[in-house]
Amino acid sequence: MYRFLLTPRWLVLHVVVLLVIPAFVLLGQWQFGRFEEESSATDLASTNLAAKPVPVTTLLPAGAQARPEDKHRPVTVAGSFDAGNQVLVRRRPQHGQTGFYVLTPLVLGEGQAVLVNRGWVKAGASADAVPDVPPPTSGQVHVTGRLRLSETEESSGVRNRAGLPPGQVLLIDVPAIGARLPYKLLGGYVELTSQTPPAATAPDPVPPPDVGGGGGLNLAYGVQWWLFIGVAIGGWILLIRREAADRQQSATAADLNSDSGDSAVRDSAVRDSAGTSDSKHSEDPEDSEDSEDSAGSPALSDSPSPH
Repeated sequence: MYRFLLTPRWLVLHVVVLLVIPAFVLLGQWQFGRFEEESSATDLASTNLAAKPVPVTTLLPAGAQARPEDKHRPVTVAGSFDAGNQVLVRRRPQHGQTGFYVLTPLVLGEGQAVLVNRGWVKAGASADAVPDVPPPTSGQVHVTGRLRLSETEESSGVRNRAGLPPGQVLLIDVPAIGARLPYKLLGGYVELTSQTPPAATAPDPVPPPDVGGGGGLNLAYGVQWWLFIGVAIGGWILLIRREAADRQQSATAADLNSDSGDSAVRDSAVRDSAGTSDSKHSEDPEDSEDSEDSAGSPALSDSPSPH
């Protein structure tokens, strides 16, 4: 009954299903893995953003790089801005517009400084136009902000290139920027949230990071891929059962047609036999009448009758 499963068409279907099922399993596992990563990152970011500020040197001792687990942690730092070595970071969107981040070194003393992202300014009329940038506060300031990691092409998705206007960069690459400065930079930068004394005019503050939804979409996609496994198996079984039922129905119909044909042949034979019998019966009376006529007539003789 199920020998059709070994036909070439069905063998191809079996191979496709057997390849699709493990693919769906792997895709589901990958999405679940992404869900765990996103959930962990969201939890860490939320925890760090809610932490109490600590001195930046606590998280960034001399010569150390910022750790990923300290990203977004609130820090405090005191020093004076070095407006002469300020850097503009190109192609940074905010408010639905493209603009610049304003990076200004905050000199701490003892030959050390930390880059501070003071905020965002709108781009000029052309790509080469220098935007209007509010000057930093002069004198000693106390800055509070979020600790950020040095950027790379891989971490930021920004492709670096040379030939930019002086004082402009595409990446917040702390070591590369620090190589041109007369002091050593700490191994990260601070995203300013407040300062004392406040600036008379300042760039637009950088909004808090979107910590994401904890990978909810990845979880939904993982469940969806695994549901596809059930759909594939269920569809496979349904097609097999439907094909078997169709073949069974065709075989039953063929048997019925065969039985009907045999009955018709038998009925025809019976009718032919009955017709032959009737013909014989219809011819017999004539034969008996001829016999009676022959028996009832006087016999003719060639001998003369006596006188």
